[in-house]
Amino acid sequence: MKDSPWSPASASEPRLLADIGATYARFCVEDSPGHFNHVVVFPCADFAGFADVVQAYLRGLEGPPPRHAAIAIANPINGDAVQMTNRDWAFSIERVRQQLGLATLLVVNNFTALAMALPGLQPGQRVQVGGGEAQPDGAIALLGPGTGMGVSGLIPAEDRWSTLATEGGHVSFAPNDERELKVLQHAWKHLPHVSAERLISGPGIELIHEALTAGTAQGGQRLTTAEIVRRAVARTDPASVDAIDCFCGMLGSFASNLALTLGATGGVYIGGGIVPRLGELFERSQFRARFEAKGRFSSWLARIPTYVLTADNPAFRGLSLLLAEHVPDPSSHSPLLDRVRQSRDSLTPAERRVADVVLGNPRSLLNDAIAIIAAQAEVSQPTVIRFCRSLGFEGLADFKLKLASGLTGTIPVLRSQVRRGEPTADLSAKVLDNTISAIVHFRESLNSAAIDRAITLLRGARRVEIFACGNSAVVALDAQHKLLRFRIPAISQTDTSLQGLAAEMLAPGDVAVFISSSGQTAELVRAAGIAIERGASVIAITASQSRLARLATVCIGLDHAEDSSTFLSMVARILQLLVIDIMSTGLAVQREQNPTRADAGIDTQNRNAPAPGVRISHLN
Repeated sequence: MKDSPWSPASASEPRLLADIGATYARFCVEDSPGHFNHVVVFPCADFAGFADVVQAYLRGLEGPPPRHAAIAIANPINGDAVQMTNRDWAFSIERVRQQLGLATLLVVNNFTALAMALPGLQPGQRVQVGGGEAQPDGAIALLGPGTGMGVSGLIPAEDRWSTLATEGGHVSFAPNDERELKVLQHAWKHLPHVSAERLISGPGIELIHEALTAGTAQGGQRLTTAEIVRRAVARTDPASVDAIDCFCGMLGSFASNLALTLGATGGVYIGGGIVPRLGELFERSQFRARFEAKGRFSSWLARIPTYVLTADNPAFRGLSLLLAEHVPDPSSHSPLLDRVRQSRDSLTPAERRVADVVLGNPRSLLNDAIAIIAAQAEVSQPTVIRFCRSLGFEGLADFKLKLASGLTGTIPVLRSQVRRGEPTADLSAKVLDNTISAIVHFRESLNSAAIDRAITLLRGARRVEIFACGNSAVVALDAQHKLLRFRIPAISQTDTSLQGLAAEMLAPGDVAVFISSSGQTAELVRAAGIAIERGASVIAITASQSRLARLATVCIGLDHAEDSSTFLSMVARILQLLVIDIMSTGLAVQREQNPTRADAGIDTQNRNAPAPGVRISHLN
């Protein structure tokens, strides 16, 4: 993957973007793609809560307020409730959305937003410190000391980037020399747990300075971070220079730890409000030397570039991209959205409110439960179903599937966990969505060469033994019935106590088919080993990295993970049945195209007819 220019979806109406830190809240309006106007910065300490600072900004705008907003906030985002770590603000995302009259309120971690902006940065928006060259397909690491320590990353995923939402700043701090050990020991006197954020941050600089001056003439002199930085940059105070030098060394070690953890060959970026203010002092510091000081991996780290972000408000660019994914341009072509617009006037007033939610935030709706959609539209859940049926769909799941296909050109690959106590409508939609998504994923990952080899083995088999247990037992029985219709001697072995004995009776020319979700079941693995020893061929329909897969002559990989603690492993069984259907259809096609003498007994009246019970028409 190569760094691509920043290219959000075209926005046809103004959008509100904000970067909320523990100290400052930065706002802008994106009135056209990439144009951030009305930039205003508020001190967070001047406001009682999150909604108050947003309202203060909106009051200063002329004209109608934006309907869609994306907010980056210095806090982990887990669900609707947000409690900031470094500021006493707590709020509900949905209640604030309603309070502000927004159609969309997307709230993400601030470093997730900042990470999204990195691939589109121009050379003039960053300063490289040290050597190294970024690999175009490498992961990218991001960290930023400010009021706290933000950590994120970008992982290449096919033709796009996937962001990592982490709280890596809270890992335990580890000293690298006696000076840092002295700082850590000082911090232990005040803190039960000393994380990296406690020292490699704005407040951390004050703590470092306090620790290093303890017992000296300057001991007890409390300086702010801004004053320590000013004195260090001006080189008017050796103690401040020492504190900043210690800070830069700690940051270098932390950055290299992150680079090793992520394999960040695409580069390490440093944001936040402190490092850019250090200027040349940072470039001359021990940061880069400490970044590369990793023993046997020093030469590996030396090839990774480190950059300081100098772009103005780069998080706005990341927020724009994230919001564009959730709220595409209304003018973009989607046949289903066009249909909703055209049908809106013929709907009931309550159904129109559902239509407005769909049109206002179609991508977000793909993952929203029916209860959330109903709450956003201020209607009942049955009204949401009636809306879908008014447009000719069977229900919400059917509507979402067609909507996703229209927005992305493909069926979305999603997985939603079924929870206890969920309404039947939500439960049904999730089971269907999970199954559809798994089938799409399997289609994309299917190894057709392995299918061909399996069909060839089955067609030439003297006899076939099918081994399975648990949920896969019914699949083994289905496979037995299909093979018997081809006049291939087949029997299913689902009793684990007899599978080893059955495997011992196999011989060259026989085929053993093993069906298992995990591929780790001891009895099946043992039976597969025996079958190989007896000269039989083994076809495994199982997880591609499992013990069973490694033993097999041919493995058809099924790498679907299910949470069997809350519901049965249903999807894996459906995928296994699909593999049996694919192989059976392949057998029928091969027999029709290249009939052999052995095939003659299947249908003496019509040699071109498929095997009994097998239809070819569904291939078209």
